Amino acid sequence: MYCTYYGFREKPFTITPNPRFVFLSKNHREAFAHLLYGIDNHGGFIVLTGEVGTGKTTVLRTLMEKLDDGRYRTALIFNPCISALELLRSINREYGLPAEGLDNADLLDHLNRFLLEENRAGRTVVLVIDEAQNLPPQTLEQIRLISNLETDTDKLIQIVLAGQPELERLMSRPELRQLAQRVSVRYHLLPLDFEDARAYIDHRVTVAGGRGAAAFSRGALQRIFRRAGGVPRLINIACDRALLIGYTDEKRNISASMARRAIREVGEFGKTGWPMERLRTAWTGLLILAAVVTLIAAFHRVQRKPVPPAAAVPPSSPPAAKKGSSPSAKPPLLPANDDFAAAVRWELSSTGESANAVRAFNALTKGWHVRQVTAGRKLSLPGDMELLAAQRGLRLARMDADLATLRRFDVPALLEIPLSGKNGRRYLALTGVNAQGVSVSPPLLGKSSFSEADLKRFWAGRAYLPWKDFNQLAHATATDANRVEILRLQILLAGAKTYDHEPTGVYDEETMNAVKEFQKRHGIPEDGRAEGMTLLLLYRDAGRFAIPRLDGKENRQKR
Repeated sequence: MYCTYYGFREKPFTITPNPRFVFLSKNHREAFAHLLYGIDNHGGFIVLTGEVGTGKTTVLRTLMEKLDDGRYRTALIFNPCISALELLRSINREYGLPAEGLDNADLLDHLNRFLLEENRAGRTVVLVIDEAQNLPPQTLEQIRLISNLETDTDKLIQIVLAGQPELERLMSRPELRQLAQRVSVRYHLLPLDFEDARAYIDHRVTVAGGRGAAAFSRGALQRIFRRAGGVPRLINIACDRALLIGYTDEKRNISASMARRAIREVGEFGKTGWPMERLRTAWTGLLILAAVVTLIAAFHRVQRKPVPPAAAVPPSSPPAAKKGSSPSAKPPLLPANDDFAAAVRWELSSTGESANAVRAFNALTKGWHVRQVTAGRKLSLPGDMELLAAQRGLRLARMDADLATLRRFDVPALLEIPLSGKNGRRYLALTGVNAQGVSVSPPLLGKSSFSEADLKRFWAGRAYLPWKDFNQLAHATATDANRVEILRLQILLAGAKTYDHEPTGVYDEETMNAVKEFQKRHGIPEDGRAEGMTLLLLYRDAGRFAIPRLDGKENRQKR
């Protein structure tokens, strides 16, 4: 109706998705980066949540368009309110596989052979399921079984589950905890802020062909933004009505009063099933989930900086090297007259500080299945080491200890080697320990292994242990932790046999005592807080998470 008046080629503010109008705000770009990161790192399960109308489908469509057909095979299942068998048939149909009239076993057999062929061809298979909050629990369990299709070293299919916040609540159910524990990347899509909302409106007007023919005043933009709460779909409804009012009033500039009339006419979105009460509820839920969003800050701002300092987890309180010793005690000084130690330091100093740190860090990336750091990157140490880890979804826990302590933790570590004068420090990756000695990288003096006695001659005791917060529990003991985080922690403690109560989702005295008992068992400070080394050991002992070990083996997730 108003398109001719404003000179639009088409209506700019429809509520149906249109690829021509795709607008990626900073939140959408971050969500896209999370999905791509999880897929390229073969994380297995990736979960994207967000309130209705925040643009989840936009992110998914953009993802599907960007995945190159030469490297990826993709399938999209939308609104899957179907049984487990029908879902499996839909998946096979999407990949062009036999589906009709087959039972569950035959369908899985065809899918498995397809995945193996694609893996041999070097292609990544991606399955995206939208509106996943509608999946029955039995169907989610079928999806978990599909994720079991893997080789000895890699997942054969990357699964993206997208849905409303109810999806997280669904996955927190006890019978689905195996699925929840396999999620490697989570992102909750927030509504637009004001600047993005303004850019979004301008973008849609421009794409529709109406640049200069219709303009929203700042007051109009502010009113629409406040009423819509930054939700793109609600912005579309208000803007469409405001343009209609401008047409009937024969005015091309949309004023604040016209925006107010538009909002009043759509009944504060009540006529479209979007009452403001729901928006307020959504915002309350988002505030509760703020801790979860912060937990993935290691990915959350990767594309902006490319990684924010906030993503790096502060070093955990280091465990005592020996019982009764102070965890913050400084490492012992090394003898200055040791020719062997001097030769090691001289060789280390022949490589620049940044180049050495990159080589040492890259020696650990394979075990954690994360990408390597580009050679030649300049670093400010040791702070940038934490940023490198955070950029790859890892934490770094700093500790001052001895080799016996590192053997007890049983995960590869970065050893810091102090040099004299202004030469700073260098790093070695401790990749293995056995009866014959220790393995390090990069090699020193032509050797990649040393006896424990030789290591003590040039290593003073400072180490950094990479670890991954698989279930995003780093803030589970914080006062603002949500119920899902604490439930996952209680499940881990139950697996460690220190918590024998029904999980409640409340960090109560029983939970704190279970954490302390676990800490006491492993000889780390008994502060009752599930952070740093406590979480690393909980994940390691669970046996369900892919964690590299100093003995060369790796935990694999249980079926």
